Amino acid sequence: MQFTLLEAETCVRTDLNDEEFAVGSEECPELNPIAPEGKEMLWGFGAFVVLAVCMRYWLFPKVREGMQARYDSIQSDRESAETLTAAARADVSEYEARLTSVRAEAQQKVDAARATLEAERTEKLSEVNARIAEKRAAAAAEVEAARQAALGDVESAVTAVVTRAAEIATGKPADSGKVASAVRSSMGTGVSS
Repeated sequence: MQFTLLEAETCVRTDLNDEEFAVGSEECPELNPIAPEGKEMLWGFGAFVVLAVCMRYWLFPKVREGMQARYDSIQSDRESAETLTAAARADVSEYEARLTSVRAEAQQKVDAARATLEAERTEKLSEVNARIAEKRAAAAAEVEAARQAALGDVESAVTAVVTRAAEIATGKPADSGKVASAVRSSMGTGVSS
């Protein structure tokens, strides 16, 4: 489809018996689509005045009331939130203070238990060490008694052997007192070194 726009040189007025007039004449003025007519200006101004009056006395107060109600609601919510936050902070600080005191009390109990255990451990160790020392002393005494008994037996055996060896070597009976004293002195020297 193709359209061709033609500029008209004449206009037909239906209100004046369909007569034709030249464009631009008084009966057929040139129409400007941008320029408003007087009636349009009057109707537009009237509608604006009616809208301005309605907005000023009816719409704007309702909008202002709604905005004020919203502002008041936000302020009350903010104040309650600040109150709750302050209460929560107070609860947290109270909780932390109680937690600190409970921890300190628990630490004191642990230290007291440690001290009690250490005292009991020291007491038990001293008892055990005392029993061990008693047993060690008893064992040392038994060992010394056994050593002395064995030493006496060894000494009499050595004296008998030396006496017999001296008799065999010299052909004469040896003096058992001198042999016993020599064996005792040599055995005492051998043990001490």
